[in-house]
Amino acid sequence: MASPPCGHLPARIRRSAIDWPSGLLLTVALVGINVMVAAMVTALAVWVLPTGPPGVDTQRVRLVNSTAEVCYLLIAVPVAVFWGGMSFRYSGDDPERERRLVLLGPLRLAKVQAVFWLVAIVVFGALNADIEWRLGLAVANSVLIGGISSGALTYLVAERILRPAAARVLAGSPPRRQLGGVLWRLVVFWALGTAVPVTGLLAAALGAMVFVDVTTTQLAVTVLIGGLGSLATGLLTTVGAARAVADPVAAVRMAMRRVEQGELDIAVPVYDGTGLGQLQAGFNNMAAGLRERERIREMFARQVGRDVAQASAAVGEIRLGGEVRSVGVLFIDLVGSTALASERPPTDVVALLNKFFAVVVEVVDDTGGWINKFEGDAALAVFGAPTTHDDPAGEALAAGRRLAARLASDLTDVSAGIGVSAGEAVAGYVGDVQRFEYTVIGDPVNEAARLSELAKSAPGGLLASGVAVELADEAEAARWTFGESVVLRGRSSPTLLATPTREAREVRESRDRLAHRAVTEIGDLTEHAVEHTSEQVVERPDECPVEHSPEVVSPQ
Repeated sequence: MASPPCGHLPARIRRSAIDWPSGLLLTVALVGINVMVAAMVTALAVWVLPTGPPGVDTQRVRLVNSTAEVCYLLIAVPVAVFWGGMSFRYSGDDPERERRLVLLGPLRLAKVQAVFWLVAIVVFGALNADIEWRLGLAVANSVLIGGISSGALTYLVAERILRPAAARVLAGSPPRRQLGGVLWRLVVFWALGTAVPVTGLLAAALGAMVFVDVTTTQLAVTVLIGGLGSLATGLLTTVGAARAVADPVAAVRMAMRRVEQGELDIAVPVYDGTGLGQLQAGFNNMAAGLRERERIREMFARQVGRDVAQASAAVGEIRLGGEVRSVGVLFIDLVGSTALASERPPTDVVALLNKFFAVVVEVVDDTGGWINKFEGDAALAVFGAPTTHDDPAGEALAAGRRLAARLASDLTDVSAGIGVSAGEAVAGYVGDVQRFEYTVIGDPVNEAARLSELAKSAPGGLLASGVAVELADEAEAARWTFGESVVLRGRSSPTLLATPTREAREVRESRDRLAHRAVTEIGDLTEHAVEHTSEQVVERPDECPVEHSPEVVSPQ
């Protein structure tokens, strides 16, 4: 017979929906629960509940029940463990099947316990009914109470152990339907942990009233022991059910507190198949939405500027237009960008521009401005809009000085022209309601752009308008020196130029050095020319003796 294709082999493999540590914990917990409850039922049946009417062999009853209990546990516990383990196994690769097995795992295990305790009710009830029928009813009642308590505890313990597995199968896929609501869970566990044991006590009291074969002491002991057992099981099941509700809520509450503190990269594990799981998944969806919103907000702030982004978010509806603001403007333009683009690969040009703009953005941000736009190899920075500043002109001038120094030290292979201006301009939204941008329009912007062109050929690469220096505070204005007035391209009135005081001094010293060097070089050239002429005369004395003799002979 031909072997099946390899691709069909995984379909035959039966795998477990839970890992082995969880399986081991479940095994230990379920065995412990059953042994503990069985011991309590035995103690209740042997030393508390009535053993029947007078004449019944009490020693024989206890011996028969103890022997039957040990034999039943030796058979039932291994079978229940094996059956419970097989209830988590499935064939092939079926995520939906795995999901159902894990989410319904506590309920399946509780059903397994219910089956074996129902068999125990029948076995021990019949075994004791053969001795005396009322004794059979009493024992069956005790086993029933123990089985209900065992099933409730099994569900609660299994639900807690299977939380990691439930979180794994529910990751990215919240529960689509509720496996019972929170109210249903609390009511059921109240009934299993409290109402049923109390009902057993009521049945014992009713039997004592009907048959009148129980002494007052026996009835009192039965009520006391049964009541304490009911309180214990009720407390365990109630606490377990409350923790099953409180733990997911507490996890969401703690996560919300971290979100309030600004920590958005957080998620709670979804391990509940009820409405609590939907609450956990809903919080994760909310956190994901907040992260996406913050990411978009951060991208928006990086594209238009953080101040503009905050101002846009603060208004309910953005309207086109603007308002007159007193602003400082800095325009910077790279020198020789056309030659760079023709001489270098495009990737190198982009990398150089990114390094250049990184310095520009850092300096402008540090001095309180924001980059309004990048224009190829140029950038426009604005100070005093959209937020009002006390000294926008001084901030722009300070940014120009720092930027010129940083470029000279960090980017020695490129140079740029920086123009600074200040004055009143219109700041607002320009464009269409479907596509607009925040910008600044006015004469200071145009003047700064023209100054940057002129600054490309100026020493230091930085020029400012006299108006900007006059509008700045005294501390910043003292750092600048006024120069000549020029008519910039596209303008009719002259602009008073200003350069940093250090730059102006260096310019004058540079001019003096150049002038001194020029005079020195001219003197050296003249002296060299005279010496060269004398050498030529000495080397050729006989070429023209007649003509030179009158110059040599003294006129005397």
